[in-house]
Amino acid sequence: MKPPPRLPVVGVMGSGREPYVERSRRVGEWIARAGYHLLTGGGAGVMAAVTEAFVRVADRRGAAIGILPAAPGDRAGAARAGYPNPWVEIVVRTHLPAVGARGAGPASRNHLNVLSSDVVIVLPGSAGTASEARLAVLYGRPCVAWLADRNDVPGLPDAVPVEPGFSAVEAFVRAACRSAGGDQGSGTGIR
Repeated sequence: MKPPPRLPVVGVMGSGREPYVERSRRVGEWIARAGYHLLTGGGAGVMAAVTEAFVRVADRRGAAIGILPAAPGDRAGAARAGYPNPWVEIVVRTHLPAVGARGAGPASRNHLNVLSSDVVIVLPGSAGTASEARLAVLYGRPCVAWLADRNDVPGLPDAVPVEPGFSAVEAFVRAACRSAGGDQGSGTGIR
């Protein structure tokens, strides 16, 4: 028996405070309809908004994955307050407490967020989002930002392309998933 095809994992990184609802909703719904898995950091803001939009799509194939930071000082894997958001379906607990400006350090789950994604979409955010974009560049993960302006993520690496329109983001993600050998979609959404 042939194994089932592996669905690509699309990581979405963005603000843990502001939801940027319009962008998040469009990204989450599109990822679900494209037949991909969604991966976020499992918290509030963009993470919650994109995940809610994703799980509300009926008959999707992918799952909503959240990789959580540990509570400060707790190495047993207890989740930080506010994690996971109620839309996460698969919770991955870590022992890694660093977030925000310390997001690229060795004690941050941002490494797991990026390494577990076949492609990364960056939405508006701050230091933690910039650290995830830097890690995507470091680890050679395809990464694209959907921003009105590069300054919507202060410190965004120059190597990350910024697209003002969503159709260019879609094309980037589909191409990256095909290159990774995991794009099972026909470009028409859920099968």
